[in-house]
Amino acid sequence: MLTKSGDHQTVPLSVLLKRELANEKVERPELTHGQASQSKKGEDLTFIKTECQRVLGDGVTTYSVYALFDGHNGPAAAIYSKENLLNNVVNAIPQDLNSEEWVAALPRALVAGFVKTDKDFQERAQTSGTTVTFVIIEGWVLTVASVGDSRGVLESAEGSIYYLSADHRLDCSEEERERITASGGEVGRLNTGAGTEIGPLRCWPGGLCLSRSIGDLDVGEYIVPVPHVKQVKLSSTGGRLIISSDGVWDALSAETAFECCRGMPPDAAASQIVKEAVQVKGLRDDTTCIVVDIQPPEKNDPPKVPPKKQGKRGIKSMFRKKSSESTSLPSKEEHIEPVMVEEMFEEGSAFLSERLDSKYPVCNMFKLFVCAVCQAEIKPGEGISIHSGTADLKKLRPWDGPFLCSSCQDKKDAMEGKRASGASRYSSGSD
Repeated sequence: MLTKSGDHQTVPLSVLLKRELANEKVERPELTHGQASQSKKGEDLTFIKTECQRVLGDGVTTYSVYALFDGHNGPAAAIYSKENLLNNVVNAIPQDLNSEEWVAALPRALVAGFVKTDKDFQERAQTSGTTVTFVIIEGWVLTVASVGDSRGVLESAEGSIYYLSADHRLDCSEEERERITASGGEVGRLNTGAGTEIGPLRCWPGGLCLSRSIGDLDVGEYIVPVPHVKQVKLSSTGGRLIISSDGVWDALSAETAFECCRGMPPDAAASQIVKEAVQVKGLRDDTTCIVVDIQPPEKNDPPKVPPKKQGKRGIKSMFRKKSSESTSLPSKEEHIEPVMVEEMFEEGSAFLSERLDSKYPVCNMFKLFVCAVCQAEIKPGEGISIHSGTADLKKLRPWDGPFLCSSCQDKKDAMEGKRASGASRYSSGSD
């Protein structure tokens, strides 16, 4: 509980949060969404939960979640992640935080939640896997965590495009390929004999073309569940968010996806994007799309952006933004609202010692005797520092946290190639 200065009386957090919202100069956005899918294998799943409460019983402190799970080798990992990931993330966030602190705690809580979900699912000894694009919207702040090759892309009200997720295909990142080979995996294309190699780069054993996912016990734990996390803040002019599986992005560019649904409400927009993608390449894979409009209150029309000329713009980075080419100026009588997307946070390291550090991005998040990943209680003296085994131990003290329980430390070691991983760990593994 927080104390009020002067008389030292406690003030309920819900009261403080209501005051916080009442004092905000910018009103909270209105969110509307739609989704559409055409199924080939039945392995794409979506999860949408709006107006979740940070403080139970308080009608004000809300956030919304939009997620897409693109399963492979069966839907089991996608189903399990859909049912458990949000709870695992929320359980890793300390209680009694104000809005700003809660948002700052999200990146690290998402890492913990993804790893716990993967660990718990793999203990079921099922070999299915899934990509995840997981979006939390709190006020005007979007926090996106992703593993795999589904993507979340944002278009601001004036037409700039922001890539909010990473593409974890092995073809896309030399750094990820080096990490996997250093951890004991092998990376190469499918060999058809006589030295002929075809298709995308894959990790062997298993043949997965991704470097990160949830599940995939049969491939090895160097295919890690540690998500890329990006956090941005929209101006009060809002924007449109598209979350889609690779069935869309293999067929359409981000510019084409936004342009083909210009002016449509979210449900029609999602259907149009899926339709366009299937027309380009046919229904070769599950093709799923979620569209979320983030708008100022009482503005019910979908974002309308003037058509822009299409030049030659190679995507040099998945996180590049595309500036609007509109040169029109508002009249002197118009109120000029700053239109921009503020990039608040971004991190994509695959190593838990870097992602769960006690000073990054918010101090004192972890309890001393609670595992930083699974939130299990740890007896004094039994916790293992997240930095154990790292090269920078000279600067650390034995009591420097956060700490892991022995089970999560085993998981960390397996992800870093320091012990046996994958199906060999479980005698009851499935075929």
